[in-house]
Amino acid sequence: MNRILVAGSSNTDMVIKTDKFPEPGETVLGGTFFMNPGGKGANQAVAAARLGGKVTFITKIGNDLFGNQTMGVLKKEGIDTRNIIKDENFPSGVALITVNSMGENNIVVAPGSNSNLVAEDIDSNLLSSGKFGILLLQLEIPIMTVEYIALTAAEHGIKVMLNPAPAQKLHDYLLRHIWLITPDENEAGILTGIKVTNEMTAEKAANELQRRGVKNVIITLGSRGAFVKSEAFTGIVPGIAVEAVDTTAAGDVFNGALAVAFSEGKKIKDAVIFANKAAAISVTRLGAQASVPYRKEL
Repeated sequence: MNRILVAGSSNTDMVIKTDKFPEPGETVLGGTFFMNPGGKGANQAVAAARLGGKVTFITKIGNDLFGNQTMGVLKKEGIDTRNIIKDENFPSGVALITVNSMGENNIVVAPGSNSNLVAEDIDSNLLSSGKFGILLLQLEIPIMTVEYIALTAAEHGIKVMLNPAPAQKLHDYLLRHIWLITPDENEAGILTGIKVTNEMTAEKAANELQRRGVKNVIITLGSRGAFVKSEAFTGIVPGIAVEAVDTTAAGDVFNGALAVAFSEGKKIKDAVIFANKAAAISVTRLGAQASVPYRKEL
């Protein structure tokens, strides 16, 4: 099995359950409140670790209560935390999440120390060590840092997976170093200018991403599953029908699971089937990392 390197954000999620989202200027009485470790990078690292991956995580946390709690949680999950940096200038990242009765969410993030993770913080020896087969990235840290890590990793033969969330336009010179990109429908639209509504438009968007240099594309389609465009397989891998309670970290669980599947040498279609199972379990539970399943549950 190849080791997995995850680089990205770490936040503390503050979650309130409510029947409906408030309109601008409206106050609504919510129900349950809880705090959860979160952040796309940390969620994906925890997902990969719980699903059987050997994981090293690069992130930046504040020298504060939330940062100390995060470090404890990640160590407990068996993640290698030696490349986590404590920031003396910025607080740890925080996300405010509202979940409605349909299981949909609204999220506002104060990135804090995540926005201060810079290329100089990354130990280049880590990327050239030959220890890692897979690198998993997202876009909750500065784009220049993402570009530096991706390009350096690709130069050393590491397969770079990019989950392009939150969505933004990306330079072709980054995309040319991406082995696999995993946008959802909305993110695929922002990246390509093609509105994704069905399999045909998903294939058009995937073709555009490949034209710009990405080797493999997986566009997630929520409960319908995922559209895959690769040399080995092209088409829809169906999702698994479940009663959704909270979709907060479904995409992160999907990406963490994919990284594990590829680290074990699975083919792309089998990797997506594995990831669909993990994501389906996660949406039946509240919270981000709290909803991540363990390997035996799949």
